[in-house]
Formats: sequence, structure tokens, C-alpha cells
Amino acid sequence: MGVDLPIRKIIHVDMDAFYASVAQMDNPELRGKPIAVGGGGKRGVISAASYEARKFGVKSAMSGRLAEKLCPDLIFVRTDFERYKEISNRIRKIFFDYTDLVEPLSLDEAYLDVTENKIGLPSATLIAQKIRQRIFDEVGLTASAGISINKFIAKVASDYNKPNGQKTVNPEDVLHFLEDLDIRKFHGVGKVTAEKMYQKGIFTGRDLKSKSLEYLDEHFGKSGRYYYYIVRGIHNSEVKPNRIRKSLAAERTFSENLSSEIFMLKKLEHIAEEVTKRLNKSKVAGKTVTLKIKYSDFTLQTRSKTLPYYISEKAVIIDAAKDLLYQDKLKNSVRLLGISLSNLNTDKSLVSKTIEDRKKSVSVQLKFDF
Repeated sequence: MGVDLPIRKIIHVDMDAFYASVAQMDNPELRGKPIAVGGGGKRGVISAASYEARKFGVKSAMSGRLAEKLCPDLIFVRTDFERYKEISNRIRKIFFDYTDLVEPLSLDEAYLDVTENKIGLPSATLIAQKIRQRIFDEVGLTASAGISINKFIAKVASDYNKPNGQKTVNPEDVLHFLEDLDIRKFHGVGKVTAEKMYQKGIFTGRDLKSKSLEYLDEHFGKSGRYYYYIVRGIHNSEVKPNRIRKSLAAERTFSENLSSEIFMLKKLEHIAEEVTKRLNKSKVAGKTVTLKIKYSDFTLQTRSKTLPYYISEKAVIIDAAKDLLYQDKLKNSVRLLGISLSNLNTDKSLVSKTIEDRKKSVSVQLKFDF
């Protein structure tokens, strides 16, 4: 099957250990030392780890206690989201000097479409180098970048030469790059899916590519079609400067496990209040309420209900969360609760492109300076 790919020049910029690097930049005494952002105290969970800490196996979402066992010299620092936002905004201003097509994914990463750029430079590789150099000179932090013909490949490539590196996957190299890629490196293939693929003899992109669309649909459901196309380099998602918010959420980890629903309801009131503030700030409402429960054994459960109308009031959100809490018996004591509101009134249905649409794209055989 011949593969047609859209002619785009996409850069994925990913800051290196962003939260930890900001802390080390602001406090020179922390430079070169293993640090963890967050995770302090008896119940803390780590938000980010410096590369020095990662060498010991410390990583985000790990409990502070476990991290300390792995790295006895670990230094815990507080999160400072106002500072992260400030730095992130300075970095984004640099992006906009090159293109208006910037799609932030979070405070520390973004996609840039530089097919047509403000400095008239034909090479996306050189633009990525310039951006990374300016971030280092003007902000004081290092960034890594991936450059290719679509967002999926660019994101995978940005992780290739971390930290402080970049990788370009040229159009003519796309298929070979994907075929040789470990399946765990595919963005969208999580730990559970990777294990399932291993059981079916799928270890690399080449193995994945050997499976038919029917096979992937049967064994991986809705995601099967996504896997079928991405391993062939087909991913037509455009860089969207104004990403539509899909949900709003808030959650809390408790200092002591909760076993009584009465105490949980009090906690849920505070969480619902935070969700309501965020809804009002964003001027949105939603129909689907989801209750997130993390038990003391770290197993995770979600319960959802969709209302026939949009809501944004705290009282209504609490009522829905209460119903979900009592929907089933709790399996264990609870260490975390969260409430999210999705199916927002900002959502707009996206018309998926058929393979016939994709075939209208320009073939990779055309010369394309990267």
C-alpha cells in the first residue's frame, strides 16, 4: 500500500525536566543534584524529577516515600505553578516569532507548524535549532525538539535525543523510522496496551504494520484504526492554535485514607467548589460528571453520568458526585478523590477524514527541504 502524507513541517518542542529545571535555575545550589518537585511529606506524590534523580529510577507520579528509598540524597522542592506559567509564557513568545500556528499541549511542550514561517527559512530543522538556542540564551533552560511531516512523528522524535537535543525524520525516512521503532515509543500506546501487544507478538512498528486493519479493530477496538494508520505515517491532525478544552477537573490527595462516605462528601464539596471556579473562569458548562477514586492500594476507578442539560453550578455538581459516590460500594479506603466535567458546550464534532481524503495529499516522493 502506498502512503500519501500531507506536506507539513511540524516541530514538537519539549522542555527538559521543566519543573525541576526551573527550580535548579532559580536556585543554583540545586544544580547537578537529584531533586523532586512535590512529593514531600508522608503522602506526597512527585510532579517531576531532575535528570540526576531519574538515574536512580525516580519519576513523576511516584510516591515521595518510594523515591526517597531509591535515592536517599533526593532533595524535595515545592511546586510553583505561577513561576512555571511565567517561564512558559516567555517561551511561547519565542515560538510566535516564527509562526502563529502554535498548539500548546501543556506548560512545557507545544507543536509548531513552520511550513510557512515568519522568517522565510525553508528548513524546519534550522528553525528548531534557532528556537532551542533562543530558549537557552533568553530563558536559561534547555529544550529538545522533534521535526517531521506530522504531529505524531514529531512528538516521538522529540524524545529521541533528550535532553538538549533534536531529531529530524525526513519524509523519505518516515516509514523506516516507524518500522524500527519499539512499540513502547509509539505515542498513544500505554503500558497496558504495550503488554497486550507483546502477548500478540507485536514488539516493533514492523510487527504492528504486519497486522491487518481487521485484526487491529478486533483486538484493540476503536484504537485499532489509529494504530493501523500511524504506523504507516498517516496522521492528518493539524496544529490547532486554539485548542478546544475537552474537560475541567480538580482532585485532592488526602493526608490520611478515608473510609467513611460522610468524610468524602465534605472533601467533594471543596473539590466541586474548585471545579465551579474553573468553569466560571473559562465561561463553560458541561453535561458529563466523572468521579475519580484512587484507593489506598493505588487502584483507580472512575464513575460517570451524563445529564440531559449543561451544568456549572456547585450544588448540581455535588448532587451528581454524591450519586456517583453511592453508585457502588467502595472497594477499599480512599486516598484521592477528583471531579471532572466533560462534554462541554465548547465541544464541536470533528469530521474525520477518510482514506480517500488522505490520498489527495502530496506524495512523500516530492522533494521537501527539512
